Amino acid sequence: MNKPQKLNSWVKLALDLGPVLIFFLAYTRLKDQEFVVFGESYGGFIVATLLFIPVLLIATGVHWTLTGKLSRMQLVVAVMVIFFGGLTIWFNDERFFKIKPTIVYLFFGGILGIGLLSGRSYLEYVLEDAIPLKPEGWHILTRRLMIFFLALAIANECVWRLMSTDTWVNFKTFVLPAAIFVFFMANAPLFARFGPERR
Repeated sequence: MNKPQKLNSWVKLALDLGPVLIFFLAYTRLKDQEFVVFGESYGGFIVATLLFIPVLLIATGVHWTLTGKLSRMQLVVAVMVIFFGGLTIWFNDERFFKIKPTIVYLFFGGILGIGLLSGRSYLEYVLEDAIPLKPEGWHILTRRLMIFFLALAIANECVWRLMSTDTWVNFKTFVLPAAIFVFFMANAPLFARFGPERR
């Protein structure tokens, strides 16, 4: 059986952020336009969502082709995008797509919490190849990430319910990825403390 291949960091970044940036660009160009299909009028947000779904699936497929594997997180996100994106298009209601990050973060936060209650770190099963840590480090990181995911879910709810669609699109495109990056950078001391001992 072939061993899974590691992606070049730039390729991985493009596959992770590319679909989100394409959604942002499509929304920016189409947000003030209306498209009539079979007598139904669709706004630019709905059309951008329609474009985002296949782009994300293509990026996921490319990732699988290049590495020979997909993480459970990638599979869950793909299913959520298809489901909530489909509801958004079917009902012509952008709220379904806006609530998707909330559901995703609650789902992952809940899974991590269930693992901690049973004395296990499910995060370790997902990231142990990328981040070598001692068991105590995995439990601390899992607890922090669980709280972080719950905070992101609350933040997403506040933004899409209380602010404009433009603000939410900027939040999803720039703030959420930046927040995740800052979270892992802020945990660098933990990685150093509980990482493998150097000889």
